[in-house]
Amino acid sequence: MSTGDELRAAVGARRDLGPDFEDAIVESFLDKMGQEVDRRVDERLAAADPKGKKLAKQQQQRPADGQRLALAIVSMALGTLLTLAVIMGQKEMWVIAPIWFAIIVVNGIFSGNGKG
Repeated sequence: MSTGDELRAAVGARRDLGPDFEDAIVESFLDKMGQEVDRRVDERLAAADPKGKKLAKQQQQRPADGQRLALAIVSMALGTLLTLAVIMGQKEMWVIAPIWFAIIVVNGIFSGNGKG
């Protein structure tokens, strides 16, 4: 069914069912239009690059720059707090190295997923 046909059907349903069902009709129409837009984008990606669909999926699975930055900031803050806690408690200083090593590994793995 074309976009015009969908719109005519939605308007016809609105006339038949009345204003009580207007929200449901509009929501259904917008959902169908969203699916149509997605289908067309997928077709264009596939036409432009035979691997387009695969590329689009890979991009969705990559962590965004903002996510990597947030992880780095949280890691630095957490590492600093844990280091201060160990120093202030004057207990087992050897714990500091594994804490920072774990932070570096986690950030490295997460950032490595974003390359490509």
